[in-house]
Amino acid sequence: MIVKPNPALGVPIYLQLMEQVKHAIETGALRPGEQLPGIRPLAEELVMNSNTVAKAYRELEREGVLELRHGAGAFVSGNARQPKVADKFRGAQPLVASTIEKLRASGLSDEEIRRSFEAELAGVTKVGGQGG
Repeated sequence: MIVKPNPALGVPIYLQLMEQVKHAIETGALRPGEQLPGIRPLAEELVMNSNTVAKAYRELEREGVLELRHGAGAFVSGNARQPKVADKFRGAQPLVASTIEKLRASGLSDEEIRRSFEAELAGVTKVGGQGG
């Protein structure tokens, strides 16, 4: 569900972690009421400072995505947005799969495809500063 954040992206680690949790909720991988890993175990698993995980969890609580229960842990909020975004995500999957298939056929490796997508999403490939 949650993968090790990439410090080379230039995006703070806690923000990457927050986006991963939101993505897991939006795609249905995490559902309202479900418990997330504890701060220390997750920090150890991702090889990061536990304060970073704690900051991400606190920010997600502030945004209403998580509920932090003292002594019990972090849980996906009942108010966390899910169905509409999950439907959009599922609808986008065939387009993404088709694009990846075409890029592989053109000789690009999975890592090159991944970097290309990340650069495009970050706006690195936009000409003249125009963003999406």
